[in-house]
Amino acid sequence: MTIAASKIYLDDMRFCAYHGVMEQERRVGGEYSVSLTVEADLADAARTDDVADTINYAELYELVKREMAIPSKLLEHVAARIGQRAMETFERITTLTIKVTKLNPPMGADCKGASVEIKVKR
Repeated sequence: MTIAASKIYLDDMRFCAYHGVMEQERRVGGEYSVSLTVEADLADAARTDDVADTINYAELYELVKREMAIPSKLLEHVAARIGQRAMETFERITTLTIKVTKLNPPMGADCKGASVEIKVKR
């Protein structure tokens, strides 16, 4: 058997964070959701059943948690930081898609959230 492609998903991780253009957003904070799609060769892990042969999603979650704790004005900046740090930390990642959503954004509209999604490649 040959594995043609493999991905790891971390969906809808929730955080309270202090991002936003307005000073009040950075002071009061808000609710955010982050989702990741990690593309990597996971054939070794499928064969060995050893966490050392994959990308440990608990470690990936902790990386996202640390980056979300650093205030930024723009979601684009947050997403790019997460992408940069993940690529530096996990050599197996070939492509990473990061979606950061500000839930209930303060923009005078009834919407579930405002999101930014970026895709980074090695």
